[in-house]
Amino acid sequence: MTRKHRPSARRPHPLRCAIAVSLALASLTAAAQSTAGPTAVEAAAPRAWDLPSAPLADTLARIARDSGQRLSADPVLISGKTAAPVRGNLSPADAARQALAGTGLELVVTEGGTLSVRPAPVRTKDGEAVLTPMTVTAGAAPSDSPLAYLSKNVTTGALGDRSVLDTPFSITVVSSEEIVTRDARTIGQIFVNDASIYSPTSASTTNWWGTQIRGLRVRNTYIDDIPTMHNYGSDFPTEVVESVTALKGLTGFMYGFGIPGGALSYQLKRAKSTNETEVGVGYRNPRLFSAHADISRRTEDGFGVRVNIATEQGKAYNESRIDRTVGALALDKSLGSALHWFGNVVYEKSRNTGEPMQFYIDNYDAAASAGRLPRPTYRYGDVNIDNAWYETETTLATTGFQWKIDERWRLKYQVGFSRKEHRSNKSFAELLNADGDYAGYGYNYAGKLDNLFTQAMLQGDFVTGPLRHEVVAGLGLQREKVTWSNEWYSDFDFLGNLYQTQTFRTNRTADFSLGPLSSDTRQTYAFVSDTVHFGPHWQAILGLRFTDYRVKDLDDDPSADSGYRTRNVSPTLALIYKPDARTSLYGSFVEGLEAGGRVNAIFVNAGTVLDATVSRQYEVGVKREAGGVDYTAALFRMEHANQIIVWRDGGRYLTQDGLSIYQGAEFSAAWQATRHLNLGLAAVWLDASLDEVSDDNAALRGNRPANAPKWLAVANAQYRVPGVDGLKLHGNVRYHGKSFANDSNTLNVPSRTLVNLGFSQDFRVQGRNWTLHGNVYNLFDKEYWAAGGYGQANLGEERNFSLMLRTRF
Repeated sequence: MTRKHRPSARRPHPLRCAIAVSLALASLTAAAQSTAGPTAVEAAAPRAWDLPSAPLADTLARIARDSGQRLSADPVLISGKTAAPVRGNLSPADAARQALAGTGLELVVTEGGTLSVRPAPVRTKDGEAVLTPMTVTAGAAPSDSPLAYLSKNVTTGALGDRSVLDTPFSITVVSSEEIVTRDARTIGQIFVNDASIYSPTSASTTNWWGTQIRGLRVRNTYIDDIPTMHNYGSDFPTEVVESVTALKGLTGFMYGFGIPGGALSYQLKRAKSTNETEVGVGYRNPRLFSAHADISRRTEDGFGVRVNIATEQGKAYNESRIDRTVGALALDKSLGSALHWFGNVVYEKSRNTGEPMQFYIDNYDAAASAGRLPRPTYRYGDVNIDNAWYETETTLATTGFQWKIDERWRLKYQVGFSRKEHRSNKSFAELLNADGDYAGYGYNYAGKLDNLFTQAMLQGDFVTGPLRHEVVAGLGLQREKVTWSNEWYSDFDFLGNLYQTQTFRTNRTADFSLGPLSSDTRQTYAFVSDTVHFGPHWQAILGLRFTDYRVKDLDDDPSADSGYRTRNVSPTLALIYKPDARTSLYGSFVEGLEAGGRVNAIFVNAGTVLDATVSRQYEVGVKREAGGVDYTAALFRMEHANQIIVWRDGGRYLTQDGLSIYQGAEFSAAWQATRHLNLGLAAVWLDASLDEVSDDNAALRGNRPANAPKWLAVANAQYRVPGVDGLKLHGNVRYHGKSFANDSNTLNVPSRTLVNLGFSQDFRVQGRNWTLHGNVYNLFDKEYWAAGGYGQANLGEERNFSLMLRTRF
């Protein structure tokens, strides 16, 4: 049902995406202008367009942005309308006219050269053309909805490029502008307004296996579709990304073998259509300074260049000393009307010295501690090793082309390489009891983790009778090569207590030399999906992915095969109903593929082959993007095949046993309450249990999986202060329910509620636009433990603040 809007002379209800048009344009002018004869605008050079049917506001914004042409439209006039597909070699004016087909609107060119949208004339009986009368309301403020991404197009693995509304899974997208506004550095800060996404890693701390979605750990990370092993050792630098997307749930069809739970996808910055330079400097207490330059240029012949350089230096709130530098280069060029080339390079070097210890609770005496963790402390200087450090280098390079074969079909080919190098002298400790005692060590190792990726993907559509088909097909190769150091050191070096100063310093000389190739894994795959449109309201998606997964035999022992190979076909099925262009209801089924392989040497049953496992997910949901009230909701059930660590006669065994059932509901909404105030709410109810375990693990049957709280929730607000030009306030309150730190459910992690506040102030100095951002994290200085995957427990993030000043020209 189309949402009714009641007109108001004081407060109209414009849609967010309609405002996006005016933001993409230089100005918003009156729509009713007299028609002019042929102008330079009409005669503008045509270019290749291939835009699918989408909300009209988004399509007009895209045409204005890509062409650099000024285009104006009244938000009320275009709200709720759907643009026709735009395909062909067209001028910007003709592209906009094609988009307006069937909408009851027409395009005119004003005397000033602006493209303007107005109601199409109605012909009277005597043939006279009369403009449809309309009421214009002014003073509309842009929406600040965190769900504004719902009508945007995203790249979703094997489903190709499509709007979030047309994707039958739960997806969250966070833009670079949101990241900058909140000065977000970690996954937890980026997705702070999404209750289902969680990371125990605080800012200025090495990310170590932490991220979870809907209670399941996430280790699948992609940078411009390039798989990277970024699940521990650091977060990807936010300075070089345009957006970050979280796909919730299983990813077998979309991305192949991985860890069930979801996927994080970073889209790198590309050159803009107009020249722009942005420079920013930042400060975090007590002495952490940052600087960032973002330079975008496009030449007259269409060659695009974007350069990002950033650095972060100094001492953070948690006593860690940060030394981080990142650089990125993006290039692109249209080679004729049908072929577009692109390339990206990213490099980051990061060293974190003296950060707090990483705690584990594998040896914690839960019984003697009455199931309680020790009281947390923010005396970080007492729980760090001053000369401990962790260093990483990240390198990524990718290139490819997009070829428009004809008006309906396009091909994208991409090849990429990523490398993550680690060197560790990081301090770890096993937390022992509620008194805060621990046994610690300096963890020494090095590693080089390489990924090579190549993929060709074909997208197009065709019609068979009354049905329209959107087809995506592709094939590719992912190769992962890992080389570890000759030495691994993790012997206990020292004892200590949380509430006493630790005086130990590492004094051993670590051997960081790399040994021979440790593992060589290949995924060769092919996929195909068909989205069948049954008229304007119904869509069905059918997809298959075939994967040949191989682990190469590298042990040079002819008497034993340490290799591994499996093949799998993963399906996806979905049905989408769209009662209108801005609402979708969907149901979907998808599988997740998790590699098996041989148990490694740290377990008693080393060498045992564990089969690949298949997890399953069922989901039904609704998405609505209307500018006034946006919302998403979903019911889901995930059946995840378990890997359980079992202790037998003092020995540690890795086994496959039973299922973890993660089922529940999630909800997220944003309400533009007034012209100035947007309110948001998100919540997750999670009913998780261990099921179908063997007799060896019968004690776990029916238990709740570790780190899977029953409730997660967040409320947020964005407020444009009336009477103070350019001042915007934002904040959120996030609740993390109590959970268990282990599968045996003997150790509790208390619930917590954290509050974050921030502001941004736009102003002008000597004709130049400036913005000052400020943020306070953990406003009330709540002390807490943040538990995560693989038995880890982190001290929380104390109250700290950041300031950032930036300008664009």
